[in-house]
Amino acid sequence: MEARGIRNNNPLNIRKGCNWRGERGVQLDREFEEFESMEYGIRAAIKLICNHINGQTGRHKPCTNLVQLIETWAPPTENNTGAYIKAVEEMTGINRYQRIYANNREMVSRIVTAMAKVETGELLDASLVRSAWDLL
Repeated sequence: MEARGIRNNNPLNIRKGCNWRGERGVQLDREFEEFESMEYGIRAAIKLICNHINGQTGRHKPCTNLVQLIETWAPPTENNTGAYIKAVEEMTGINRYQRIYANNREMVSRIVTAMAKVETGELLDASLVRSAWDLL
């Protein structure tokens, strides 16, 4: 069976709560956003990750490294956060305590791609990630 994040074109499993550009008109999933295309789901993930890094979510302080970002994104009450951090660290080559920057497109792309792999088991195609950036 296809992973929920793939079915919903929402590879980082963004929960409902915002009106995102590119949302499907009919939302069948009660918990997670559904997007018209994978590019729109990745676009939303990029925006949300950058907002977390910059502390612009209104609920959290800035997430300046992978540990803070992933503990916020995938809290230990719901996930094996330690394994998630380790996997993203290994896939991106970014040390878990290294400063991350929202204005570094290549860094954010690696983070989003790795997080999508953890969330869905699927590796995002680099061209989809590039297309998503172009939608910002």
